Amino acid sequence: MTGPTFSARLGDRSLFPDLGAQVYVNHGAISPPSLAVRAAVVGVIDDYAAHGVAAFPRGLAQRSELREKLGRLIGAGGADIALMPNTTRGVSDVALCFPWRRGDRVILLDGEFPSNVTPWQRAAELFGLEIAWIPVAEFLASEEQGLARLERELERGARLCAVSAVEFQTGLRMPVEAMATLCHRAGAEIFVDAVQCCGAVPIDVAAAGIDYLAAGGHKWLMGLEGTGFLYVSPDRIDALRPNVAGWLSHEDAVGFLLRGAGLLRYDRPIKKRADFLEGGNVNTAGLAGLGAALDLILQLGVPEIFAHVNGILDPLEAGLLERGFHSLRSRDPRQRSCTLSMLPPRAESAVELHRLLGARGVSCSVPDGLLRFTPHWPNDLGQVSEVLAAVDGSIAALGG
Repeated sequence: MTGPTFSARLGDRSLFPDLGAQVYVNHGAISPPSLAVRAAVVGVIDDYAAHGVAAFPRGLAQRSELREKLGRLIGAGGADIALMPNTTRGVSDVALCFPWRRGDRVILLDGEFPSNVTPWQRAAELFGLEIAWIPVAEFLASEEQGLARLERELERGARLCAVSAVEFQTGLRMPVEAMATLCHRAGAEIFVDAVQCCGAVPIDVAAAGIDYLAAGGHKWLMGLEGTGFLYVSPDRIDALRPNVAGWLSHEDAVGFLLRGAGLLRYDRPIKKRADFLEGGNVNTAGLAGLGAALDLILQLGVPEIFAHVNGILDPLEAGLLERGFHSLRSRDPRQRSCTLSMLPPRAESAVELHRLLGARGVSCSVPDGLLRFTPHWPNDLGQVSEVLAAVDGSIAALGG
């Protein structure tokens, strides 16, 4: 089915006509669906409503097209992509399928979002692994300090390091390429949680030497909840154990449904591609929406989006600093993402400021006591003054 064609422009919110917030700077939490996403979802639902099971082959073709688009986004091939319902599932599948040996060490970052911690903890319990912790604060203090700490942990022996490309609290852009180099030099692999990165911050898995990368589709990719993807390096796929395989993990998995009798078998080989991890039926409508959102991002270009968003964050940060806020944004542009996290002045509660800003039409987040602003391509520079006015009004309401 072909639907309406949509185009995007930096700073143009016209594809979000029903968005209630006056200023939506909360894409690091959940992005509202654009008209393009909504049309794609409805198109799939209408297709199934009209044709039932006859729409299923179109869903399979859509999967293949979406893998190719996601590959273009991160510098990978479509065959190296598995479609996932969320970041956590991607992390969990690798944690369960990795060829662990009892006593292996896994390096985690203290300060990560739990989706890139809990699955590794469960794998440690299941496979008898040891977890080594590195505080994210060491990388926040300086890249050199964080890398030195990682190198020391790797010297003690490790099979894998799991890290976020962008830290959810501070917006710190982690040096994943340097980390991958250190890991590989020590015989370890690297897993990257890119949910706060993909769609707004440039990343190239091949150039960076990333072994595994997972991201959900509902944040910077601007799709819906229940969608996402996992990248597995072609150098790593053969070693993974198919511990989470399902019926669609087999080669020629659907032939017995289409080509007559005598084709039902349980011994067909498991695919040696990342999509063996998909296993079964997926959120076809949601993935169609993700594809439509991705079309807009690829149309605009991630480097252009990154520059646009930071052109908004620069004056917003300056205005908040003038009002006594403390910024956690790195002074080094190489360590910046599209996230601005601030500590409020004096004793004002970030939680209370967040509530008051929401009442004034500014949607932002408050992770772990930080006021976090995450604009995307639909935001425009003129909204900076609106946010600052809302901040002034909120602080005044608090008696500041």
